[in-house]
Amino acid sequence: MGLIAVAPGQLATIVTTLEMRARPLPRPIPPAPLRLERWSAPEPARYRALFRRVGTRWLWFSRLTLAEAELARIIGDPAVEVYAAVDRRGIEVGMLELDRRVGGACEFGYFALVPELAGQGLGRWLMAEALARAWAPGVERVWVHTCTLDHPSALNFYRAQGFTAVARTIETFDDPRALGMLPEDAAPQVPYLASRR
Repeated sequence: MGLIAVAPGQLATIVTTLEMRARPLPRPIPPAPLRLERWSAPEPARYRALFRRVGTRWLWFSRLTLAEAELARIIGDPAVEVYAAVDRRGIEVGMLELDRRVGGACEFGYFALVPELAGQGLGRWLMAEALARAWAPGVERVWVHTCTLDHPSALNFYRAQGFTAVARTIETFDDPRALGMLPEDAAPQVPYLASRR
């Protein structure tokens, strides 16, 4: 067993891929003071604003690195469904992205609520809504990935919802805080070690 150094300005995370191969038995959708609103071909700026709102705490950055045209191509694809979770005041407090670009499969590209809503049972509501939409005719696999930078309960939450872990990988990348994509005080639970240049 050995330790592998991660350079300052870099991050490393363990990514777990989970899947369902059969539609789960129907369950009632838990009540929630939220609703899902479908965004058809959203403007990249609006999409990125919500992406940052729900993902900054977990160092989500992948969609921030894309050129505007590339992001618009992805989120405007008819096989990609983007939803905002909206509260009673009309404030967007979560997102769900279902990606059906691979035949017979539906990936939860992004699934999250703002951190302030953690622990209120609203994740179960969002998951019930997500699964109801994901299991469309012809879908044989619904899958998601999570990593050690996500909420500490994310992996167990997915497993409790019926997903099974099927793969694990290690991902390393430039810390988005070091690149200026996210503020240096984002994700205080992950120490920021700026590169020494």
